[in-house]
Amino acid sequence: MRNHDALPGADDITRVVLPNGIVVLVRENYNARSAVLAGSLNAGSLYESPERAGLASFLASALLRGTRSRDFATIHEMLESNGASLSISGGRHTAGFGGKSLAEDLPMLLDLLADALRNPALPGDQVERLRGQIVTGIKIHEQDTRYVAGHIFRQLVYPPEHPYSRQTDGQIETITAITRDDLLDFHQRHYGPRGMLLVVVGAVDTASVIEWVEDRFGDWNNPDQPGTPDLPDVPAPHSVRAQTRIMSGKSQADIVLGFPGPSRLADDWQAANLANSILGVFGMYGRIGAEVREKRGLAYYSFSRLDGGLGPGSWRVVAGVNPENVDQAVGAIVAELERITGTLVTDEELADNKANFIGRLPLQLESNEGVAASILTMERYGLGLDYLREYAGIIQAVTADEILAAAQRYLDPKAYALAVAGPELPAGDAPAQVGERGD
Repeated sequence: MRNHDALPGADDITRVVLPNGIVVLVRENYNARSAVLAGSLNAGSLYESPERAGLASFLASALLRGTRSRDFATIHEMLESNGASLSISGGRHTAGFGGKSLAEDLPMLLDLLADALRNPALPGDQVERLRGQIVTGIKIHEQDTRYVAGHIFRQLVYPPEHPYSRQTDGQIETITAITRDDLLDFHQRHYGPRGMLLVVVGAVDTASVIEWVEDRFGDWNNPDQPGTPDLPDVPAPHSVRAQTRIMSGKSQADIVLGFPGPSRLADDWQAANLANSILGVFGMYGRIGAEVREKRGLAYYSFSRLDGGLGPGSWRVVAGVNPENVDQAVGAIVAELERITGTLVTDEELADNKANFIGRLPLQLESNEGVAASILTMERYGLGLDYLREYAGIIQAVTADEILAAAQRYLDPKAYALAVAGPELPAGDAPAQVGERGD
């Protein structure tokens, strides 16, 4: 009998590639009666034009609003009456989906997923209702200093032609311009089996799951489905690129300071990830939290984030501060960047962060949702089915020298993108680092 309490691995994850290219991964777990599905297909914002920014996300959100055989009410009645859930959303590279049901209701969940992905009706009334919700959401975001600073930061750190420079939810003018025909055309061109991943974890028989998936997706083909486009290069800043957005009526300023970082596929990803944890994640937000927030009292919050992903996600420090503290907070953040790029991390920091990385893995795998998400990540980035079992060794092998090298490669305390959004400061109090975009 399989030990389902052990970390998932190649001996208990079944991987099958259907003739049309869909990759199906299944792991049985009979400790709960539920089944979880997760997956993605290559239909993210990478494939939309700047003039139609938000199109991929708009479409993904519309897919469960009605199909050719089921209207909105029917779809959601089926889910609610069975205590099930299903969602589809748009990202940068992919449209992702996820769902959960009792194991015996998994065929129903797969029916709805296949119907939504393959046969959306995009009814006009639902499209307009969704458009209104998206526009309202954007208007709310545009009043959020943290969101605005993040948007400016993307425009500073990525070239204008790079899809990462845009928000996946689009802008009011682009969402308003998108027509139902645009949605239908994007679906026809970009939704298909090539590159699709589907993971199922739960109290299910593997052979049955594969048969159910084949029945619903095996005859799906789209010969016009394009390959993945090449991403433009993202040169590192050669100097400080800074921009401020004045937002009247606000009491807090938000700072985003950072760089283009490594993709999840980079050889030095784990070293960079550990460097980021030490810099601004571990405990109460690492060194930056300790110095900027706790010791100096300059920020309401301050942490760092490393995106990773299929492309060069950003590596950034985010802080919310009293507007009069912007200059000092930026200086304190830069000082921590100088420190992590100038000296080796301590043995204690390295040991504590490694223990945290390794120790939290079992917690992430306590639920079927966590296992499904981990298997999806392993497949997406080609990590191998035994990655979770090898993870502790991978983390333990990272050295302080490798962490320093990764920090020095991606972080430059003298050249970074800096976005600030908040109220206008009294004359003479504006931070010296903040101005119009320059290079």
